[in-house]
Amino acid sequence: MSGDLTLLTGGTGFVGSAVARALLGRGHRVRVLLRPGTPRHNLDGLAVEPAEGDLTDPASLQRAVAGCRHVVHVAADYRIWVPDPAAMLRANVGGTEALMGAALAAGVERIVYCSSVAALGLTADGSPADETTPVTEAAIAGIYKRSKYRAEQAVLALVRDAGLPAVIVNPATPIGPRDRKPTPTGRMVADAAAGRLPAYVDTGLNVVHVDDVAEGHMLALERGRIGERYILGGENLHLRELLGLIAEAAGRAAPRIRLPNRLLWPLALGMEGVARLTGMTPLVTRDHLRMARKKMFFSSAKAIAELGYAPRPAALAVRDAVAWLRAGA
Repeated sequence: MSGDLTLLTGGTGFVGSAVARALLGRGHRVRVLLRPGTPRHNLDGLAVEPAEGDLTDPASLQRAVAGCRHVVHVAADYRIWVPDPAAMLRANVGGTEALMGAALAAGVERIVYCSSVAALGLTADGSPADETTPVTEAAIAGIYKRSKYRAEQAVLALVRDAGLPAVIVNPATPIGPRDRKPTPTGRMVADAAAGRLPAYVDTGLNVVHVDDVAEGHMLALERGRIGERYILGGENLHLRELLGLIAEAAGRAAPRIRLPNRLLWPLALGMEGVARLTGMTPLVTRDHLRMARKKMFFSSAKAIAELGYAPRPAALAVRDAVAWLRAGA
C-alpha cells in the first residue's frame, strides 16, 4: 500500500493528526480534507495535500476522493453537550453517509471508518464489553454517542447492501499529545493536571494512547476484514485511578473526594442553562452523569488477535499528554 493516495478526514484533529503521521510513516501519499478556516497546527511540517471541503458538502467530497485508492474517515463532531443536536447529526451521520457514497462512486478500494466504543454495548456487571456485546440506540446516552451509533449502522448497511469495502475501528478513550481543541477527554486531562478536579465520580473507562489508535487504523487498513469492527483500546481504569495517574505525572496530589452521582444533577442542570445563555461549554452535563452510571470497560482481544494490535500502558499515554501540555500545547 506504500505510495498509494489516501484521503484522510479529520486530519487537523487529535486522532486524525496521529493517523496522518502513521499514514506518512507507512509511505502513503496523504490528501487531507480541510474545512476552510480550520487551524492546521497539528499538520505543521507534514507533507500532506490539502483538499478544501466539508462533510456537509457532497460535491466537495466527490472532488476529494477522486484518484484515491483508500479513504480513512476520522472526522467527527466530538462534544458531549451541543446546543443544536441536528448539526451534530448532519456532520456525523449525514456526512459519513455522503463520504461513503462518494467513495463507492469513485471506486475506492478500501476504507477505514473511525467509529467509537460509544457505538457499542456495555455489560450489566461492568466486565469488559466487546464487539459482540448487544446494544440498542435506546440504551445509548447522549447525542454524540447516538450519532456514532447511527453512523456505524449506516456504514454496516452499505457494506451489506452495496459492497462498501469498509473496515470499522472503535477507539476507546484516546489520550496523548496534540489534543489542541481539546476533546472532552483532553479537557479533563488538562483540568486534572492543573489541579482543577478535586473530586471524582465512581465510573470507569478504557484509556489508550492516541498513537496506538493511529497504529490500529493502519493495521485495519492493511489486515482488517471488510465489514468487521475492531475495538482499539488500552487499559481499563476507574476514573479515580486515571486521575491518580494524571496527578502523578503532573506532580500533584490525587483527588480523594468521591461525589455521589445524584448530587451532581442540580449542578449539571444549572451549567447547561448557563451554557445555553452564554455559549460556554458546561463542565458537567446530564449526559456526562448518565454515561458515568456504567463502567465503560472494553476488550481489544479481537484487534490483538486478528490485526497484531499492541497497545502500551495507559500511564505512558498520560505522561505524554501531560508532557505536551507542559511544553505549552
